[in-house]
Amino acid sequence: MDILNKIILNKKYQLLEEKKVQGLDFFKKKKFKESDFKNKIKQTIQQSFAIIAEIKKASPSKGIFRKKFNHLDIAKEYIDNGACCLSVITEKKFFLGSKKFITDIRNKFNIPILAKDFFIDIYQVYEAKYLGADCILILLNSVNDILLHDLYNAAKECKLDVILEVHNETELQRALKYKSCIIGINNRNLKTFKTNINTSINLSKKINLNKTLVIAESGIDSKKSMEKIYKKSGIKSFLIGESLIKSRDIGQKLRDFL
Repeated sequence: MDILNKIILNKKYQLLEEKKVQGLDFFKKKKFKESDFKNKIKQTIQQSFAIIAEIKKASPSKGIFRKKFNHLDIAKEYIDNGACCLSVITEKKFFLGSKKFITDIRNKFNIPILAKDFFIDIYQVYEAKYLGADCILILLNSVNDILLHDLYNAAKECKLDVILEVHNETELQRALKYKSCIIGINNRNLKTFKTNINTSINLSKKINLNKTLVIAESGIDSKKSMEKIYKKSGIKSFLIGESLIKSRDIGQKLRDFL
């Protein structure tokens, strides 16, 4: 069993336990405010590059990125140095994330937040909104068309923006059926974990960037790689995590990108 299937299987067991503690109806009773995640990115790329800076403690392939890890301190560094939005990984077992990260950041800062997890149940969508997220990311290679439809509609009901993450042309064609979505092109091969920024460049040629907001993800470790993607594709929005988290000076590294 590969790592992605292990994560999904663990998520299913985790959700069974969580639903015993707190049912879906609890989240559905809440009032939902409009998200400004997508609009914030659109406004930012009118003037410059938009960076969604990721709060990510570890990964299953590379271990812990930062030993002295404080999500609020990192969020402040990102915000003070030009991040357009934040991406917060909440998956606990494999990425050492926490749902509490979103709530803590939302209570202290006014910035759009992407809840980054493995969404396989509409329960997670409503919970993400309740926690304070403005956007969710749905990994297309981990959901079938029926589940994708249900997750997407739940997100729209919650007034959440949605990133549909794709890795190849087949997934891209599925994503393009959802006209109001944001498309995230992940440069990381989820089987080998190797990155290739040409994935963003090649897939972007199949998208009308005047109608669809596209974010390049993974493998963007310098301004040079970011500019290469922009010059060859026109993409101006980037989700960057590892290279920022691992840097000695997060604020300076972010300023270098911008």
